[in-house]
Amino acid sequence: MSDAIADAVLSLRRAVHGHLAADAALTALIGTARIHDEPPRAASGVYVVFGDAEALDWSTGTDRGCEQTFRLVVWAAETGSVVLALQAAMRIEALLHEAELALVGHRLINLRATETGIVRDAKTNLQRITLTFRVVTEAA
Repeated sequence: MSDAIADAVLSLRRAVHGHLAADAALTALIGTARIHDEPPRAASGVYVVFGDAEALDWSTGTDRGCEQTFRLVVWAAETGSVVLALQAAMRIEALLHEAELALVGHRLINLRATETGIVRDAKTNLQRITLTFRVVTEAA
């Protein structure tokens, strides 16, 4: 991965995290400090984790760009409610679909929710909701 693409990925993650953490309605659903880069150990309740992501060079002859697909995973841990996790997932999708986020060093061209999946994790037997987003950015 080139430095330019890595920078675009990190800039987007910071903006998404900040946007979600600042939303009072989402915080009312899941609580504060419930959005994580990595799954927290011994987590309880409902929480959000950045999932898998792919980034491709989307540059033109004159501008550098990046196309990203990223996932946010909403977990309903043992003490969490699946209904609450679904409500949180719906709120996250509403917050991010076609959002106009301010990125550092990049311009957001578009951000769209493309897929939602609900499965029971085979290893933990916990419910998880995976939201998939497609993003295009250009270097500022």
